[in-house]
Amino acid sequence: MIEVSPKQAVESQLDLSSLFYSFLFASPQSDATGIANNLERHVMQDIELALSSPQAIAENVLKLPSKILELDRKLADDNIDTKELIKLIEQDPLLCVEVLKLCNSMAFKRSENDVTSIQQALVQVGRQQLRHFITSCLAREMIDIKPIYFRRFGAEIWRHSMQVAFLASELANAEQSDSAFLLGLLHDVGKIAIFKMLVDAFHQAEPGEQPSSTLFKQVMTTKSLTLSALLARFWRLPEHFEAPLTLLANTNIKPDDEMTLIIWKANIISECSMLQQVDKLPQKELVVLLAQVGITEQEFAELHEKLLEF
Repeated sequence: MIEVSPKQAVESQLDLSSLFYSFLFASPQSDATGIANNLERHVMQDIELALSSPQAIAENVLKLPSKILELDRKLADDNIDTKELIKLIEQDPLLCVEVLKLCNSMAFKRSENDVTSIQQALVQVGRQQLRHFITSCLAREMIDIKPIYFRRFGAEIWRHSMQVAFLASELANAEQSDSAFLLGLLHDVGKIAIFKMLVDAFHQAEPGEQPSSTLFKQVMTTKSLTLSALLARFWRLPEHFEAPLTLLANTNIKPDDEMTLIIWKANIISECSMLQQVDKLPQKELVVLLAQVGITEQEFAELHEKLLEF
């Protein structure tokens, strides 16, 4: 494992963020000067307004499904009867369909036979994994993607969120696993909120304008994590969610807090994996980033194989 200086650490993370946003937007345009176009300036103004009034974003732009915390609490309660739990989940047919899709996906399928009911899912994948699936499906409701250009962006952001949730639960100990999964899933809600602002602004943009400048990518990196923390506060998520999101917003520093460090590592591993999948991450930079995260290239290769299934 190589030693990484503080300067190398900051530079490698900035490079990773820039590469990741280039991958997300996949724009044919290039703006080496970093000058924002009219579309980007409009969205950046919206971001500043959102940071000063996150309640409006939490209530109108990106509402957290009301059932998500209620169901999560009940799934965590071992005293609730299994039949009562199944009945509660089955009250939402669309949720059932999405949960069964996840149970039968390549990433999570446990046997050759398809899971065809919530009761069967509970037996086959277990209560904890079912809790993760339900949380994921409810959180997915927050993304409503219509314009074709942005469909890929939204899909990749969601895939990244799912990967970070999976990795965080793997990196955490048994007591932290559920909290780490939900935190990983929600750590990028600020990006999703900004994405929705971008979709709205795109309707009024000049033909051909797309988010492509380095300045906009930097704003997305720094401001979205702050917005995630503010949204967590207004959604009244438990305090142990808001604190790590606030710490993550300081993108230049490796966090000391245990839960924050788990999400920080999971985020870097996922971004590296997604970039490697499209051959956009130089080997030299990958080595430096893995040294910061504290895993070997062999360990990363094994995780990368799992993440390809998402």
